[in-house]
Amino acid sequence: MANEINRFARQQGLLPKAVLERSAASVIGVGAIGRQVALQLVAVGVCRLQLLDFDTVEWTNVTTQGYLHRDAERSRPKVEATRESILALDPLVVVEAIQDRYRARTPLHEAVFCCVDSISARATIWRTAQHQVQFWVDGRMLGEVLRVLAVGDQPSGQAYQETLFPQAEAQRGSCTPRSTIYAATVAAGLMIHQYTRWLRNLPLDFDTTANLLAGEWSVSSPQSR
Repeated sequence: MANEINRFARQQGLLPKAVLERSAASVIGVGAIGRQVALQLVAVGVCRLQLLDFDTVEWTNVTTQGYLHRDAERSRPKVEATRESILALDPLVVVEAIQDRYRARTPLHEAVFCCVDSISARATIWRTAQHQVQFWVDGRMLGEVLRVLAVGDQPSGQAYQETLFPQAEAQRGSCTPRSTIYAATVAAGLMIHQYTRWLRNLPLDFDTTANLLAGEWSVSSPQSR
């Protein structure tokens, strides 16, 4: 009991442990951003987590996504490697690891972290998942430019729909060849921040954009767009 109290003592004033004990989250995609999201969720005290990803660990994922050398050496499924890291942080966390793409029949938790790397994948997931979730946050990254979109009500859901433009209209490039662990960690932290705001019934920042290289930061709501 003493260890448990010590673990949460410094964040208790920001995020009560009782709130976290009732929370459950799904992380779709455990690549650069998603892996960091999963680890941060468990570190702050989320007790139930669902991981979905079809991919396996490659050598470049050690540098850009924080996977271990042995994970790449064995080409382990990312969900299995992430689950192992989660249980190393807290062996009592309930982790469901699904090595597959998201499918419409997949039941999700009340909070969903969308960490996939294409607009078309986001649109497909949102179309079928929006009616079964209460909180949704989408993390996007291109090099050192980050964007986090948080949905917690109907107006923000409608505004989010407008960001799911056809893939051909997206900015050219992919997060895969232009990725760093520090940018992914910042994006994950912004996503967790929106989640903790939602847990505390605080207003969400619908659209947060950060250009780390230029030192530029902007936040907007659906009404101000």
